[in-house]
Amino acid sequence: MSKPRVHVAVGVIQKTDGSLLLAQRPEGKPWNGWWEFPGGKVEPDESVMQALARELKEELGIDIQVDAATPWVIYTHEYPKNIVRLEFCRVPAWTGQERGLENQALRWVDPHAAVPVEPLLPAALPPLRWLRLPDRYLITGIGSAANLRAYLDSLRKALERGVRLVQFREPAMADTAEGLAALQQVLALCKAAGARCLVNSGHPAAWQEQADGVHLQAGHARARLGAGQRNGTTDDAPAEPETALPEEAGRRLLGVSAHHRDDIEVARRLHADFAVLGHVLETPSHPARAGMGWEAFTSAIDNAGLPVFALGGMRETHMQTAKRSGAHGIAAIRGLLG
Repeated sequence: MSKPRVHVAVGVIQKTDGSLLLAQRPEGKPWNGWWEFPGGKVEPDESVMQALARELKEELGIDIQVDAATPWVIYTHEYPKNIVRLEFCRVPAWTGQERGLENQALRWVDPHAAVPVEPLLPAALPPLRWLRLPDRYLITGIGSAANLRAYLDSLRKALERGVRLVQFREPAMADTAEGLAALQQVLALCKAAGARCLVNSGHPAAWQEQADGVHLQAGHARARLGAGQRNGTTDDAPAEPETALPEEAGRRLLGVSAHHRDDIEVARRLHADFAVLGHVLETPSHPARAGMGWEAFTSAIDNAGLPVFALGGMRETHMQTAKRSGAHGIAAIRGLLG
């Protein structure tokens, strides 16, 4: 017998200082006493944003600024009695004072620190992990050893401006001494700035081990998934429900490149931390290929189950458009380097 499916709009409500609002499920509701993100069911005649605005008004007494709220990650979670499609939406602005109108406790928490409330609903754990990802992902474009000194100066300035996630990707120096030297200098700059650096899977595995994780090319991601299936370590089943957030210190990240919806599905099945989808707009990297555009981007990440960065022609000025299209943020080679 198939389980009933429930469609839910969820508010990721954050103050300008980054603090996040969680609510405790009240007595009389399933999972009472557990903590979650505020929100509720989407009615048949409602859009997700309409449902979110109604639910937050009923639960918390606040009026969200719908034009400022943006879609984020669509995530499906299977509970013992039902399957819930959760559409997480970021809510950076609202009016009114939040109150527990259903006798639920409320708590503002720092998503980058140990969460001081428990237990957390299983479906609340992934977004708390995703919120720790920066919304800018800089991909290196050094090109050759002759460009290294100038590039490092530009990278240093980008890190000073707040870039905190970097991918070392240098196909022209894929497995050379010059490439390794460049990587080590990029890693040193990132470490000094408190940024995390992943190494593209086109570089040697030994290089990848020196970094904060690996970013898989789409083909390498498919190969890893296939190998996992052959070994019985990866299948179509969802991951086991998590019971706690992983410790950030020393935790390696896994990113995946995607060009279409099927690649996003591979990233989900690999339990990647995030994916990068592109190219969205015209870019010098692919002068003969038109970008997919924002509508196709949004369609491809439907029910992605993980954060997705928009790639291709991205600049800081595209950030809001990207987020309105459901992106976690933007990834760029030149556009974030300044």
